[in-house]
Amino acid sequence: MTTGPQIAVSTDYPDEIAVAAQPDDERVWVPQAPNVWFRPLMFNTVIGQWCNLLKVTASGIVSRHRHPGAVFGYVVKGRWHYYEHEWVAETGHFVYEPPGEIHTLAVPEDCTEMITFFNISGAMVYVDENGHQIDYEDTFTKIDRCRAHYEKVGLGADYVDQFIR
Repeated sequence: MTTGPQIAVSTDYPDEIAVAAQPDDERVWVPQAPNVWFRPLMFNTVIGQWCNLLKVTASGIVSRHRHPGAVFGYVVKGRWHYYEHEWVAETGHFVYEPPGEIHTLAVPEDCTEMITFFNISGAMVYVDENGHQIDYEDTFTKIDRCRAHYEKVGLGADYVDQFIR
């Protein structure tokens, strides 16, 4: 019997994550803007990636931004679109966003709640109508926002640690 080389197995790797996407405790949702929250699922501090659910409970513009890295999304509930494109992402739709483009995420007037899973690498650079940077967020600013929120609502600042890899 021919065998190939033995594969070295490391035991020095981070733990897996298995959490309920829709938490029983509403305090897990972190406020991001009026009528906008995110539910962290994973923060990868090695490559600057984060996975979260974005929940929006009002129609209108959520943000105008660009990403230096690719973004993957899956619409869990509701719908949204970008003003810069003709398509609408609806429940069950997968979305791929190539890096570099500025786009304006909006929820239509007849949608009362939108929840989308996003897998983001790099940063989100928020821009004004003229394309000038007004803010940004990345894995580390998201972690900081979670720590402050979880401390404030009684879960403890270290509650976010379960999502960090």
